[in-house]
Amino acid sequence: MKESPAELERLVEIVTSEVYRRLQAPSDSTDASPTNCGEPNCATPSGGDCSGCVAKKTEIVQTMLNEGAVRFSSADGTKPLHGQIASMIDHTLLKPDASSDQIKKLCEEAAQYKFATVCVNSSNVGLAAKLLQGTGVKAIAVVGFPLGASTPASKAFETLESIREGAAEIDMVINIGALKSKDYKLVFDDIKSVVDAAGAVPVKVILETSSLNADEKIIGSALSKAAGAAFVKTSTGFAGGGATVEDIRLMRRIVGAEIGVKASGGVRTFEDAQKFIEAGANRLGASASVEIVTGQKTSGKGY
Repeated sequence: MKESPAELERLVEIVTSEVYRRLQAPSDSTDASPTNCGEPNCATPSGGDCSGCVAKKTEIVQTMLNEGAVRFSSADGTKPLHGQIASMIDHTLLKPDASSDQIKKLCEEAAQYKFATVCVNSSNVGLAAKLLQGTGVKAIAVVGFPLGASTPASKAFETLESIREGAAEIDMVINIGALKSKDYKLVFDDIKSVVDAAGAVPVKVILETSSLNADEKIIGSALSKAAGAAFVKTSTGFAGGGATVEDIRLMRRIVGAEIGVKASGGVRTFEDAQKFIEAGANRLGASASVEIVTGQKTSGKGY
Protein backbone atom coordinates (compact mmCIF):
# COMPACT_ATOMS: atom_id res chain seq x y z
CA MET A 1 0.00 0.00 0.00
CA LYS A 2 1.60 3.26 -1.19
CA GLU A 3 -0.11 6.41 -0.04
CA SER A 4 0.91 9.96 -0.90
CA PRO A 5 0.99 12.57 1.89
CA ALA A 6 -2.14 14.19 0.46
CA GLU A 7 -3.99 10.86 0.36
CA LEU A 8 -3.01 10.08 3.93
CA GLU A 9 -4.09 13.54 5.05
CA ARG A 10 -7.48 12.93 3.47
CA LEU A 11 -7.69 9.46 5.04
CA VAL A 12 -7.01 10.95 8.47
CA GLU A 13 -9.72 13.59 7.98
CA ILE A 14 -12.27 10.94 7.03
CA VAL A 15 -11.31 8.62 9.88
CA THR A 16 -11.31 11.40 12.47
CA SER A 17 -14.74 12.63 11.38
CA GLU A 18 -16.17 9.11 11.41
CA VAL A 19 -14.76 8.32 14.84
CA TYR A 20 -16.15 11.49 16.35
CA ARG A 21 -19.52 10.69 14.75
CA ARG A 22 -19.49 7.26 16.40
CA LEU A 23 -18.44 8.68 19.76
CA GLN A 24 -21.33 11.14 19.71
CA ALA A 25 -23.89 8.53 18.66
CA PRO A 26 -26.08 6.99 21.38
CA SER A 27 -25.04 3.55 22.53
CA ASP A 28 -26.94 0.68 20.91
CA SER A 29 -26.31 -1.67 23.86
CA THR A 30 -29.48 -0.76 25.78
CA ASP A 31 -31.28 -4.10 25.55
CA ALA A 32 -33.69 -4.21 28.48
CA SER A 33 -35.03 -7.70 27.72
CA PRO A 34 -35.67 -10.00 30.69
CA THR A 35 -32.53 -11.87 31.71
CA ASN A 36 -32.34 -15.60 31.27
CA CYS A 37 -30.28 -16.81 34.23
CA GLY A 38 -30.42 -14.12 36.87
CA GLU A 39 -26.64 -13.64 36.84
CA PRO A 40 -25.41 -10.02 37.19
CA ASN A 41 -24.78 -8.45 33.76
CA CYS A 42 -26.59 -11.23 31.90
CA ALA A 43 -28.00 -9.76 28.69
CA THR A 44 -29.48 -12.94 27.20
CA PRO A 45 -33.18 -12.42 26.42
CA SER A 46 -35.65 -14.71 28.17
CA GLY A 47 -35.61 -18.04 26.39
CA GLY A 48 -32.34 -17.18 24.67
CA ASP A 49 -29.22 -19.27 24.17
CA CYS A 50 -26.58 -19.13 26.94
CA SER A 51 -24.09 -21.34 25.10
CA GLY A 52 -21.66 -18.47 24.52
CA CYS A 53 -21.84 -16.91 27.96
CA VAL A 54 -18.43 -16.37 29.53
CA ALA A 55 -19.99 -16.40 33.00
CA LYS A 56 -21.77 -19.77 32.58
CA LYS A 57 -19.42 -21.65 30.24
CA THR A 58 -16.09 -21.12 31.93
CA GLU A 59 -14.67 -24.50 30.89
CA ILE A 60 -15.25 -23.76 27.20
CA VAL A 61 -13.81 -20.27 27.57
CA GLN A 62 -10.66 -21.58 29.26
CA THR A 63 -10.17 -24.23 26.55
CA MET A 64 -10.44 -21.56 23.87
CA LEU A 65 -7.97 -19.35 25.74
CA ASN A 66 -5.52 -22.24 25.90
CA GLU A 67 -5.85 -22.60 22.15
CA GLY A 68 -4.96 -18.96 21.57
CA ALA A 69 -8.25 -17.03 21.66
CA VAL A 70 -7.88 -13.51 23.02
CA ARG A 71 -11.37 -11.98 22.89
CA PHE A 72 -14.94 -13.13 23.55
CA SER A 73 -18.37 -11.68 22.98
CA SER A 74 -20.34 -11.00 26.15
CA ALA A 75 -22.72 -8.55 27.75
CA ASP A 76 -21.40 -5.06 28.36
CA GLY A 77 -19.66 -5.00 31.74
CA THR A 78 -19.07 -8.76 31.97
CA LYS A 79 -16.27 -9.39 34.46
CA PRO A 80 -13.39 -11.74 33.53
CA LEU A 81 -12.28 -14.56 35.79
CA HIS A 82 -8.87 -14.69 37.47
CA GLY A 83 -7.88 -17.72 35.39
CA GLN A 84 -8.81 -16.01 32.14
CA ILE A 85 -6.74 -12.92 32.90
CA ALA A 86 -3.46 -14.84 33.17
CA SER A 87 -3.66 -15.87 29.54
CA MET A 88 -4.18 -12.24 28.48
CA ILE A 89 -1.06 -10.89 30.20
CA ASP A 90 2.31 -10.03 28.63
CA HIS A 91 4.63 -10.54 31.63
CA THR A 92 7.03 -7.63 31.26
CA LEU A 93 10.57 -6.64 32.22
CA LEU A 94 11.93 -3.70 30.23
CA LYS A 95 14.37 -2.09 32.67
CA PRO A 96 17.68 -1.34 30.94
CA ASP A 97 19.63 -3.02 33.75
CA ALA A 98 17.64 -6.29 33.67
CA SER A 99 20.03 -9.16 34.39
CA SER A 100 19.98 -12.66 32.92
CA ASP A 101 18.86 -13.99 36.31
CA GLN A 102 15.91 -11.60 36.27
CA ILE A 103 14.98 -12.68 32.75
CA LYS A 104 15.16 -16.31 33.89
CA LYS A 105 12.84 -15.58 36.82
CA LEU A 106 10.45 -13.73 34.49
CA CYS A 107 10.24 -16.75 32.20
CA GLU A 108 9.79 -19.19 35.08
CA GLU A 109 6.89 -17.12 36.40
CA ALA A 110 5.33 -16.89 32.95
CA ALA A 111 5.47 -20.67 32.55
CA GLN A 112 4.12 -21.27 36.05
CA TYR A 113 1.15 -18.93 35.77
CA LYS A 114 0.44 -19.54 32.06
CA PHE A 115 0.85 -15.94 30.95
CA ALA A 116 0.45 -15.26 27.23
CA THR A 117 3.99 -14.00 26.71
CA VAL A 118 7.03 -12.39 28.23
CA CYS A 119 7.93 -8.95 26.91
CA VAL A 120 11.59 -7.93 26.99
CA ASN A 121 14.08 -5.67 25.25
CA SER A 122 15.35 -7.01 21.92
CA SER A 123 18.78 -7.77 23.42
CA ASN A 124 17.11 -10.20 25.83
CA VAL A 125 14.61 -11.86 23.52
CA GLY A 126 16.98 -14.65 22.43
CA LEU A 127 17.51 -15.73 26.03
CA ALA A 128 13.80 -15.48 26.80
CA ALA A 129 12.83 -17.52 23.73
CA LYS A 130 15.33 -20.24 24.70
CA LEU A 131 14.09 -20.38 28.29
CA LEU A 132 10.45 -20.56 27.16
CA GLN A 133 10.87 -23.47 24.74
CA GLY A 134 8.21 -26.10 25.37
CA THR A 135 6.21 -23.96 27.83
CA GLY A 136 3.59 -22.62 25.42
CA VAL A 137 4.55 -19.06 26.40
CA LYS A 138 5.81 -16.74 23.64
CA ALA A 139 8.59 -14.16 23.70
CA ILE A 140 7.96 -10.55 22.66
CA ALA A 141 10.62 -8.01 21.70
CA VAL A 142 10.11 -4.26 21.90
CA VAL A 143 11.39 -2.26 18.92
CA GLY A 144 12.37 1.41 18.78
CA PHE A 145 11.91 1.39 22.53
CA PRO A 146 11.16 3.54 24.46
CA LEU A 147 11.32 6.74 22.39
CA GLY A 148 10.12 5.63 18.95
CA ALA A 149 12.45 8.21 17.42
CA SER A 150 14.68 5.88 15.40
CA THR A 151 14.34 5.55 11.62
CA PRO A 152 11.95 3.16 9.88
CA ALA A 153 14.91 1.23 8.48
CA SER A 154 16.47 0.77 11.91
CA LYS A 155 13.16 -0.39 13.37
CA ALA A 156 12.74 -2.85 10.51
CA PHE A 157 16.26 -4.20 11.06
CA GLU A 158 15.67 -4.56 14.81
CA THR A 159 12.44 -6.39 14.00
CA LEU A 160 14.23 -8.86 11.72
CA GLU A 161 16.98 -9.43 14.29
CA SER A 162 14.43 -9.98 17.06
CA ILE A 163 12.47 -12.52 15.05
CA ARG A 164 15.68 -14.38 14.17
CA GLU A 165 16.38 -14.51 17.91
CA GLY A 166 12.97 -16.04 18.59
CA ALA A 167 10.48 -13.18 19.04
CA ALA A 168 6.95 -14.36 18.31
CA GLU A 169 5.47 -10.85 18.59
CA ILE A 170 6.84 -7.32 18.13
CA ASP A 171 5.83 -4.26 20.17
CA MET A 172 7.05 -1.14 18.35
CA VAL A 173 6.91 2.49 19.49
CA ILE A 174 5.22 4.89 17.07
CA ASN A 175 7.16 7.95 15.85
CA ILE A 176 5.59 10.35 18.35
CA GLY A 177 7.30 13.45 16.97
CA ALA A 178 6.12 12.71 13.43
CA LEU A 179 2.56 12.19 14.67
CA LYS A 180 2.60 15.50 16.53
CA SER A 181 4.07 17.20 13.43
CA LYS A 182 1.19 15.78 11.36
CA ASP A 183 3.69 13.97 9.14
CA TYR A 184 1.25 11.13 8.64
CA LYS A 185 3.17 9.60 5.75
CA LEU A 186 6.20 9.10 7.98
CA VAL A 187 4.04 7.66 10.76
CA PHE A 188 2.38 5.25 8.33
CA ASP A 189 5.63 4.26 6.59
CA ASP A 190 7.35 3.74 9.95
CA ILE A 191 4.67 1.30 11.11
CA LYS A 192 4.45 -0.39 7.71
CA SER A 193 8.21 -0.97 7.62
CA VAL A 194 7.98 -2.97 10.84
CA VAL A 195 4.82 -4.82 9.76
CA ASP A 196 6.46 -5.78 6.46
CA ALA A 197 9.66 -6.89 8.18
CA ALA A 198 7.69 -8.94 10.70
CA GLY A 199 5.76 -10.86 8.04
CA ALA A 200 3.42 -13.28 9.82
CA VAL A 201 4.61 -12.18 13.26
CA PRO A 202 2.01 -9.88 14.90
CA VAL A 203 2.99 -6.25 15.51
CA LYS A 204 1.64 -4.05 18.29
CA VAL A 205 1.99 -0.27 17.93
CA ILE A 206 2.69 1.64 21.15
CA LEU A 207 1.04 5.06 20.89
CA GLU A 208 2.31 6.56 24.17
CA THR A 209 -1.16 7.89 24.87
CA SER A 210 -0.12 10.05 27.84
CA SER A 211 1.83 12.22 25.38
CA LEU A 212 -1.01 12.59 22.85
CA ASN A 213 -4.18 14.64 22.58
CA ALA A 214 -7.48 13.10 21.51
CA ASP A 215 -6.99 13.74 17.78
CA GLU A 216 -3.49 12.25 17.89
CA LYS A 217 -4.77 9.12 19.64
CA ILE A 218 -7.45 8.72 17.01
CA ILE A 219 -5.10 9.30 14.09
CA GLY A 220 -2.34 7.11 15.53
CA SER A 221 -4.79 4.25 16.06
CA ALA A 222 -6.28 4.65 12.57
CA LEU A 223 -2.87 4.73 10.87
CA SER A 224 -1.75 1.67 12.87
CA LYS A 225 -4.75 -0.28 11.67
CA ALA A 226 -4.30 0.92 8.07
CA ALA A 227 -0.63 -0.13 8.14
CA GLY A 228 -1.52 -3.68 9.14
CA ALA A 229 -0.78 -3.73 12.87
CA ALA A 230 -2.32 -6.55 14.92
CA PHE A 231 -2.75 -4.40 18.04
CA VAL A 232 -2.66 -0.84 19.24
CA LYS A 233 -1.09 -0.39 22.66
CA THR A 234 -1.26 2.48 25.13
CA SER A 235 2.16 3.02 26.67
CA THR A 236 5.83 2.21 27.10
CA GLY A 237 5.63 2.80 30.84
CA PHE A 238 8.61 5.15 30.53
CA ALA A 239 6.83 8.43 29.74
CA GLY A 240 5.27 9.28 33.07
CA GLY A 241 1.80 7.97 32.25
CA GLY A 242 0.10 4.67 31.52
CA ALA A 243 -3.19 3.21 30.38
CA THR A 244 -6.52 4.81 31.24
CA VAL A 245 -9.99 3.38 30.85
CA GLU A 246 -10.96 6.32 28.65
CA ASP A 247 -8.07 5.69 26.27
CA ILE A 248 -8.87 1.98 26.01
CA ARG A 249 -12.49 2.75 25.19
CA LEU A 250 -11.46 5.32 22.60
CA MET A 251 -8.91 3.01 20.95
CA ARG A 252 -11.40 0.16 20.80
CA ARG A 253 -13.99 2.42 19.17
CA ILE A 254 -11.43 3.49 16.57
CA VAL A 255 -10.04 0.08 15.57
CA GLY A 256 -13.25 -1.88 16.00
CA ALA A 257 -13.18 -5.62 16.57
CA GLU A 258 -10.72 -6.33 13.76
CA ILE A 259 -7.50 -5.80 15.73
CA GLY A 260 -6.44 -5.96 19.37
CA VAL A 261 -6.06 -3.31 22.06
CA LYS A 262 -3.37 -3.67 24.71
CA ALA A 263 -3.43 -1.78 28.02
CA SER A 264 0.04 -1.24 29.43
CA GLY A 265 1.53 1.00 32.06
CA GLY A 266 -0.10 1.11 35.48
CA VAL A 267 -1.78 -2.33 35.35
CA ARG A 268 -0.90 -3.51 38.87
CA THR A 269 -3.93 -5.23 40.42
CA PHE A 270 -6.67 -7.64 39.43
CA GLU A 271 -9.10 -4.72 39.65
CA ASP A 272 -6.94 -2.70 37.25
CA ALA A 273 -6.87 -5.61 34.82
CA GLN A 274 -10.59 -6.13 35.12
CA LYS A 275 -11.51 -2.52 34.38
CA PHE A 276 -9.28 -2.39 31.30
CA ILE A 277 -10.74 -5.63 29.93
CA GLU A 278 -14.26 -4.35 30.53
CA ALA A 279 -13.30 -1.18 28.60
CA GLY A 280 -12.19 -3.20 25.56
CA ALA A 281 -8.60 -4.37 26.10
CA ASN A 282 -7.83 -7.94 25.09
CA ARG A 283 -4.18 -7.93 26.12
CA LEU A 284 -2.48 -6.48 29.19
CA GLY A 285 1.15 -5.52 29.71
CA ALA A 286 2.34 -5.72 33.31
CA SER A 287 5.35 -6.35 35.50
CA ALA A 288 3.06 -7.04 38.47
CA SER A 289 1.52 -10.01 36.67
CA VAL A 290 1.98 -12.50 39.52
CA GLU A 291 0.37 -10.09 41.97
CA ILE A 292 -2.53 -9.54 39.56
CA VAL A 293 -3.40 -13.24 39.28
CA THR A 294 -2.70 -14.15 42.93
CA GLY A 295 -4.21 -11.08 44.59
CA GLN A 296 -0.98 -10.12 46.35
CA LYS A 297 -0.32 -6.47 47.16
CA THR A 298 2.21 -4.60 45.01
CA SER A 299 4.61 -1.82 45.80
CA GLY A 300 2.80 0.41 43.31
CA LYS A 301 5.94 0.64 41.21
CA GLY A 302 6.90 -0.95 37.94
CA TYR A 303 5.45 -1.30 34.47
